[in-house]
Formats: sequence, structure tokens, C-alpha cells
Amino acid sequence: MPTTSWPALDALDTLLGRLPAGPSRRRQLGMVRAELAQALTLGTLPVAAQGGLARLLADDTLRTYVRVAGTGSLRTRTVRGARPPTAAATNAARLACLDQIRRAAGLPPIGWGQAVPVAPRPTPLAAQITDLREQLGHALITRASTPGQIRLHAVVALVLDTAARSGELADRRLTDLDLATRQLRLLRQPQHGTHAPPRHESVPLTHLSVAALERWLPVRDRLVQRAHGTSRLWVSLTPNHSGVVDPAVPLVRRPAGMPLEERGLLRSYQQGRAAHGLTALLPPKLEQLRRAVVATLDMS
Repeated sequence: MPTTSWPALDALDTLLGRLPAGPSRRRQLGMVRAELAQALTLGTLPVAAQGGLARLLADDTLRTYVRVAGTGSLRTRTVRGARPPTAAATNAARLACLDQIRRAAGLPPIGWGQAVPVAPRPTPLAAQITDLREQLGHALITRASTPGQIRLHAVVALVLDTAARSGELADRRLTDLDLATRQLRLLRQPQHGTHAPPRHESVPLTHLSVAALERWLPVRDRLVQRAHGTSRLWVSLTPNHSGVVDPAVPLVRRPAGMPLEERGLLRSYQQGRAAHGLTALLPPKLEQLRRAVVATLDMS
């Protein structure tokens, strides 16, 4: 993480660099760090909070930070041109991150504002998973698909076969895929609150995933040729740009064929299910689909 002119954030960066965390929690910690930096920049927090980590993590400072962050005003990216209040799941993750940071700094966890655990979204029924496999198989036979449909079909097929989390799926490279033996190598990440280390696993693929990937890989190769080349399995379909907080900073424009990060993969799923008429079969969140697959495996 970049250093700043504020000793408090420099100390926070050092602490965060030592914290053990998986990719998902690391992103959440990065969100908290960015929001705290934004709060200091806007003068939302006491001036004394700039001077040291203990003051930045003080009870009254964090009360102000949590209250303001929940309104959405500390977002570093806008949502359709606005900064709406953050979701309950984000609020809960923010508090969990603050507790983890305070423990690492030798401070007691915060004893206020504990969010009620967010109930998981409902998952599709086993019958819906069966229908989804059949419809996906039919789509692969008809072969009348746009690049967006082809990529979505491949993503969904791999989730149906592997029950991979979005971060695990987004990190895959061509070297993790072996179509000849119908295998995909995954790095399974532990869930929050567990101390289990990540583990490598080779997962068998059905003919559905193999067929979907055989359609996606040529599309991917054409897209990658327009960019600078990448070994990542998932790439963007259209040009985009990096997000910036300061409108005076020029946008960094990126061509199609650039690696698709986890957030982009999730966005492509959410947009694709609506654009391609799959809202009746695909749940709104990719995680809901993953948990439904896990449930069907548990019942088998």
C-alpha cells in the first residue's frame, strides 16, 4: 500500500502489511484503509488522528468514521454517479476489519455498533440447478452466442462443476486448465474466521465445462491479441479505464483483453444474467449459485 504524509496512515500500512488475510479479507481491509484516508483528506476525523495509529484507532475516531462511512460519502468510487449508503454486508465487514486491526495493534475490539449477522441470500433449489445445466447444454449446442454469452456460459459451467468462489475463479490462469484430462487446478481459500491455510485442489470437469471452455478460449485468444497478452483465463470484452478519485487525474485507458479481476467477474455475471435472459434460472449473486452447488453436492 502507498505511504502518505500522515504518520497514522504510514503506521496503518505497516500493520496491514503484516496481517494474515485471504484475498477477500485483504480487499475489505483495503476498503477500510481507503475510507480512512478519504476521511482524513476531507477533514471528517479529528486532526489529531493524523499523527499516530493509536489516535486513528481511538474509540471516538472510529465511531465518527463508522457513522460517516455508512452514509457512503467515503466511497472512492461512485455508483451511477452517486455515493449511496453502504450495504449491511459492507457495514458488517467494516466492523470486522476494525476489530482485526485493533487486535493487531494491541487494542481491545470495539464494543459498540456490532452489526447483526447478515443472513445469506437464498440459494436456488436443486431442481433449478438441473434446469440450469440443461439450458446451458442447449445453448452450447445451438452455438448462437455473443462473446458475452460465451464467457458467461463458461463461468457458470465452472461454478456448477467446481463450486469455486469468485476470487478463486478470477485468479485462474491457462496453466491451471487441462482440457485433455478435464481438470481445473484451484487454490481453495479459507473462509473468514478460520485459520486453515489455502490448499491446492485439482477438480474434474464435466463435458459441459469442457464444451463451454472450448468456445470461450478462441474468443479469449482474439481479445488478448489486441492487448499486451496475459495468461489469465478471464479477460475483458470491451475497453475500459481505471477508476480515480481525483477528476484532475487523467484516466488510464485499457484495451479489451485485459485480465478480469474478481470485481469485474462479478459485474459481468450480474449484467450477463439480465442481458441474456437468465434471470429465471441464475440467482442475482454468483455466491448464491456457488452455495446452491455446494448444497446439491452435500445431498448427493
